[in-house]
Amino acid sequence: MFARYLTIAVLILILFLVDWYVFQAVRTVTVSLAFRSQRLIFWLYWGLFALTVVTIILFMLTRGTPPTHFRMYLISTLFIIFASKLVVVVFLLVDDGLRLLKYLVNYIFSHAPNQPEPEKIVISRNEFLNKLALIMGAIPLVAFVYGMVRGAYNYQVKKVTLRLPDLPLAFQGYRAIQISDLHTGSFTSTKPLHKAVALINKQQADLVFFTGDLVNNVATEVLPHIDALKNISARDGKFSVLGNHDYGDYVSWPTREAKIQNLNRLKDAHRQIGWKLLLNEHAVIQKGPDQLAIIGIENWSTRLHFPKYGNLPVAYVGTENIPFKILLSHDPSHWDGEVNTRFPDIHLTLSGHTHGMQFGVNIAGFKWSPVQYVYKQWAGLYKKGSQYLYVNTGLGFLGYPGRVGFLPEITVFEFQRA
Repeated sequence: MFARYLTIAVLILILFLVDWYVFQAVRTVTVSLAFRSQRLIFWLYWGLFALTVVTIILFMLTRGTPPTHFRMYLISTLFIIFASKLVVVVFLLVDDGLRLLKYLVNYIFSHAPNQPEPEKIVISRNEFLNKLALIMGAIPLVAFVYGMVRGAYNYQVKKVTLRLPDLPLAFQGYRAIQISDLHTGSFTSTKPLHKAVALINKQQADLVFFTGDLVNNVATEVLPHIDALKNISARDGKFSVLGNHDYGDYVSWPTREAKIQNLNRLKDAHRQIGWKLLLNEHAVIQKGPDQLAIIGIENWSTRLHFPKYGNLPVAYVGTENIPFKILLSHDPSHWDGEVNTRFPDIHLTLSGHTHGMQFGVNIAGFKWSPVQYVYKQWAGLYKKGSQYLYVNTGLGFLGYPGRVGFLPEITVFEFQRA
């Protein structure tokens, strides 16, 4: 308990120092306003600080209790404001660095030999830099708020054509859809997934794949959305795998049996939706004389803090003579960790997990997100030799209830013989 109180105290101290520093810029750019306006800004600014402190205390003291949508949006909003202030801090440090440099130069010249008694050196803040700091801080603030209001449910259909030399002739022009990372516990309504399902069905796919993280923590989160998800249609089948959030590893369960029961309920939800859940196993799609193997494994990651429940060697057995193989594996680190080093005849691996961090720059010819410093393959299509990996950025969201740059994604693959 002492450690928790110490953590709270440190967080509040950091928050106060950042707010106090940023307030110097606020004072600088509002100095010409009427006294009443200045006082109003003062009370609003420090009132928000007080709200943030109260929220931190309550969050830390009630950590482990089931999250509510109100708390998720409140914490996200306060975090966005704090992150925007950090941008302001960067510009203020530049301003203070210039002020320090000016001070040192003036001090040296004023204390040179044969100079008159030096006057007190006062160097005021640069109003332009302070205004620029606040403007630059407002950019991520506006972007993140817009991402909450519009980005979270702005579903994008991405079409990817893969030209594959080993594709059986019967699967020429075959269409498969990948969705991933629904995180149904983050949804405040059932309407968005009805909209997403309508978009999925509009693509008229032969297969539909779901690559993990159906829930945030517990199986009951998906129950309100089963009616929407079971309406997904595909000519030849719908297949799914588990992601790291599906195991209930981030919940304090009263007993091991309770955790097992939760996972069993989640597996049953996959069946109710109509998905064939592949648990370190494979399925075969037959079209005339030709076959396509779909291999699905449980979560397998090279990152130490994510579980490694998958067993690809077991799932692979029986597919050796099938000419074309698709692997469903939630974590993209599996590709370099095992797939392209030990299983060179797995032609396409489909993953999710990263969400594109739900934030970044994603324009034609250029993409950037902080998640790329953690995952080498984190969004879109990758190729090594004759093997492909596609990382879907997810259909839902987790933590931050929005998306900036990397919008919720429905990926449509069309297979062509090279």
